[in-house]
Amino acid sequence: MLAHDVIIRPIITEESMKIMEDNKYTFEVATKANKTQVKQAIEELFNVDVKNVNILNVRGKLKRMGKFAGYTRKRRKAIVTISEEQSIEIFGNEAE
Repeated sequence: MLAHDVIIRPIITEESMKIMEDNKYTFEVATKANKTQVKQAIEELFNVDVKNVNILNVRGKLKRMGKFAGYTRKRRKAIVTISEEQSIEIFGNEAE
């Protein structure tokens, strides 16, 4: 798997913004990716040293539309801890 195939997108929520202060970043990753692949992809894409990777499987939710019911797609989240001196720039410098 290529690095861009492993890391799908960053997850920007209120909770994920709080843990960014502790150098922990949350990403949505491919459902078949393991911790080693996620670590290598983050190091390649952002040029940082990864200390720890935690992975969570998120089940799909039941959604109804009238009489029809179905599930949203299942996802996989990775919480990546990086070194103290480094940071990942998720939002670009558009203010300049």
